[in-house]
Amino acid sequence: MELLDILDEDGNVIGIEDRKIVHEKGLWHIHVGVWIMNEEGKLLFQKRTSTKKRNPNKWTRTGGHVDSGESPLIGIQREVEEEIGGRIPTEKFELLNIEKLEADEYNHHFTYNYFICVKYKIEEYTMQKEEVSDLKYISIEEMEEIKRNNDENYTFVKWDTIDEKINMLKQKREEIWQK
Repeated sequence: MELLDILDEDGNVIGIEDRKIVHEKGLWHIHVGVWIMNEEGKLLFQKRTSTKKRNPNKWTRTGGHVDSGESPLIGIQREVEEEIGGRIPTEKFELLNIEKLEADEYNHHFTYNYFICVKYKIEEYTMQKEEVSDLKYISIEEMEEIKRNNDENYTFVKWDTIDEKINMLKQKREEIWQK
């Protein structure tokens, strides 16, 4: 059983419920995601396994649910370690923004979007076989092409807000390259 905090529409915790029930009832909860960039300015994408209920075999960024009582920062640190074996200190995660999203009638969440820059090469990650079937780095320009082509091999909660994220990521890339 995976317990999640239930939130009201303003993001206040109002209870605890099993993840399955949260999604069946469309209750508000906390989700986290991270844009992982390497020193070359490329972004890490992971391919969801074929056994995933939502978006199987699609490429996405690392993320997941925040467990009940867990902070979003600890939640994203845990997700990175579980899914790809990256051991990243919490102080390396930069909170970019918080989005209130109604992905569909059953998936309502506040998403905490983080950013980190890493020195990991693909072969240095350890994929969680139940969650991730492949990893790759892609450039921001490739990400723009994916959006232009509405490539169904990739999944983002809101395709219509991806341009805003691309611009933030370009800014982060410039900051990294200036160091």
